[in-house]
Amino acid sequence: MGPFTLAIDAKKSLMVVSDSSNRKIQNAQLGQRNLFASISTREEKEFNFLRVLFEGIVAGGTAGVVVETALYPIDTIKTRLQRGLELDPHLLIGKSLMDPDSPHVQAVRGGGQIVWKGLYSGLAGNLAGVLPASAIFVGVYEPTKQKLLQMFPENLTAVAHLTAGAIGGLAASLVRVPTEVVKQRMQTRQFASAPDAVRMIVSKEGFKGLYAGYQSFLLRDLPFDAIQFCIYEQMRIGYKLAAKRDLNDPENAIIGAFAGALTGAITTPLDVIKTRLMVQGSANQYNGVIDCVQTIVREEGPSALLKGIGPRVLWIGIGGSIFFGVLESMKRALSQRRPSSPDQHSDGLKQD
Repeated sequence: MGPFTLAIDAKKSLMVVSDSSNRKIQNAQLGQRNLFASISTREEKEFNFLRVLFEGIVAGGTAGVVVETALYPIDTIKTRLQRGLELDPHLLIGKSLMDPDSPHVQAVRGGGQIVWKGLYSGLAGNLAGVLPASAIFVGVYEPTKQKLLQMFPENLTAVAHLTAGAIGGLAASLVRVPTEVVKQRMQTRQFASAPDAVRMIVSKEGFKGLYAGYQSFLLRDLPFDAIQFCIYEQMRIGYKLAAKRDLNDPENAIIGAFAGALTGAITTPLDVIKTRLMVQGSANQYNGVIDCVQTIVREEGPSALLKGIGPRVLWIGIGGSIFFGVLESMKRALSQRRPSSPDQHSDGLKQD
């Protein structure tokens, strides 16, 4: 009986050890599942809509003001080249602008000659619109992007970036369009100051005059915003995977420059159409987008749709470098000022 009992006890002992091992493995697997669940839950808790919105507004507004101030003269040259038409001096405000031989009136004579005076004309009024427009765009883009990235699988991150860029551009257009109308009317010397421009536009064209070319603006800016931010974000993802580290400010700036220049070149025809519709004023030379394209091609040739492509690519390329460099720097600075907690990453806003 002894050996048999010993054999049974050994078998039972072996079964107990086996069961214990299985329980340990199951507990370990369960622990791993719980770990991933806690990580997922913690990431969801980290997505604080109001915080991300606030940081996006501050970072976007700062980046927008910096880049607009730095590159405003190039934008003025681009607008005057694209305008390509002689201005009616009777539309101009102020005695110094009434002389048809004035250099201001000659700003865009000869289908693309450049006058170097007044390159910062309308900057102050434009900044009053750029600040809230940039703040609104990034403030909407960042939380929208993060929410879409949580919803979409990893292989559809580009769709999330495209969609977030378009939504941000649509929200910002409510401020961007009036700002752009006033800025371009002043750049082509139709008005002496931003308040004069707003007052005269509203009195002659009504409130809708401030949204002249709105459809063409959306036609240009929604694709532009979506494409530029998608290229930028996707290049950052690829670079980070290759480098296996976070990007520094110069690297963000270089990627931003490439994304901006490429997108600017692609959307130049849309920008020409938008500019012509916005600066025509009450003359109503063009009856919508299609008529504008047909008139330009018929009277000036297809190459006119690429007017100003050089300054535009230069302006947006350099602007993309400055904008994204300042934007990422500001986002990082703001994330470092958050209250620290054990469960909180130090990385701030989700970038990918």
